[in-house]
Amino acid sequence: MKGNLRALLADTLTPEELNIFYKSYDIVGDIAIIRVPEPLKQHSEIIAKGVMQINKSIRTVLHQVAPVSGDLRLRKLKWIAGDRKTKTLHKEYGCLFKIDLAKCYFSPRLSFERMRIAQLVQPNEVVVNMFAGVGCYSIIIARHSKAEKIYSIDINPVAVRYIEENVRLNKVQDRVVPIEGDAKIIIEEKLQNTADRVLMPLPEKAYEYLDYAILGLKPTIGYVHYYDFEHATRNESPVKKVKAKLLEKLLKLNVDFEMPVSRVVRTTGPNWYQVVVDVKVKK
Repeated sequence: MKGNLRALLADTLTPEELNIFYKSYDIVGDIAIIRVPEPLKQHSEIIAKGVMQINKSIRTVLHQVAPVSGDLRLRKLKWIAGDRKTKTLHKEYGCLFKIDLAKCYFSPRLSFERMRIAQLVQPNEVVVNMFAGVGCYSIIIARHSKAEKIYSIDINPVAVRYIEENVRLNKVQDRVVPIEGDAKIIIEEKLQNTADRVLMPLPEKAYEYLDYAILGLKPTIGYVHYYDFEHATRNESPVKKVKAKLLEKLLKLNVDFEMPVSRVVRTTGPNWYQVVVDVKVKK
């Protein structure tokens, strides 16, 4: 796909422009999200139409004009081509998700990670998802495991409305529980000592909220799936840097723990990485 788009644009862009052209883009349902470097802004529409020509299912192309930011993890989007919309229906591992990309966070690049976690969940487990978004992790867990309950918390009221709709759409109302609010307050007031497994798929907040993830675990053995962003040069390991930071905090929390799995989930920019560490905790 990347090669085809590059070849398609070879007659329009100069070799120098092709060198700075972002070949990758996200596809969410029937919407493509592209990034266009400043020197290529005048070619945005041509690039968008090229994406639609290669991917016949794409109905809309949006330009991401700013990175994901703010407490609600939103990205600023600008319409370029196709239908003027930000709402779509996305399919992943047999699950359907209604999403408004302008009002809720969603990344198709975490698809493998969502299924990896679902396959770790054991029968009758209780899961707390501290940063649930539109419910992707929670619903995939419900559909692909025998979890007893998945409490799905998000501070974004629009995202919580979409969780509620997606729960009905995927027929998992009996196990996925949408909750609107700040995860640390919800856990402190309602979900202490509740979970066998806590998910923290918000790298910007995970370190700050780790104490509450531990608080949410049952007073036996449980798991925390911790996500973080880390910068690392060629001679550094982003995984080792995240584990070192995590080790320091876990020691202060006075719990017994192991880190059985740690890996780079994806590259997020030059020398920047998203890392996950699975932490086994004995309180």
